[in-house]
Amino acid sequence: MADSEDVSNSLSPVAAIPEGGFIAVEAVVDGGYESILLFRKGDEVRAWLNVCPHAGRRLDYLPGKFLMDKGNLVCAAHGATFRTSDGECVAGPCRGEHLRVVPVAVVEGEVRLA
Repeated sequence: MADSEDVSNSLSPVAAIPEGGFIAVEAVVDGGYESILLFRKGDEVRAWLNVCPHAGRRLDYLPGKFLMDKGNLVCAAHGATFRTSDGECVAGPCRGEHLRVVPVAVVEGEVRLA
């Protein structure tokens, strides 16, 4: 049985994240409850706060539903476009800025806060 720290750090099973897609989960980050965006490519999972650096709004158009264009994440509010490789805005009102990374690790098929 996992200890309580392991359970509280668990965000999602990797299998729950669509290949090349996103899900949103909730967790405590830096002392505050946040929406976190998880992106999966193969066995690798990247995570960012679900907040656009342009206006501080959520990136999803409905809770947990994200727009994509040519493999990039698109902010539903103002169309800012982010690379999924590093979270950099490559088009739109916050070009050159980055999504805020949330450190995660995959442990035994589970995505956990690192």
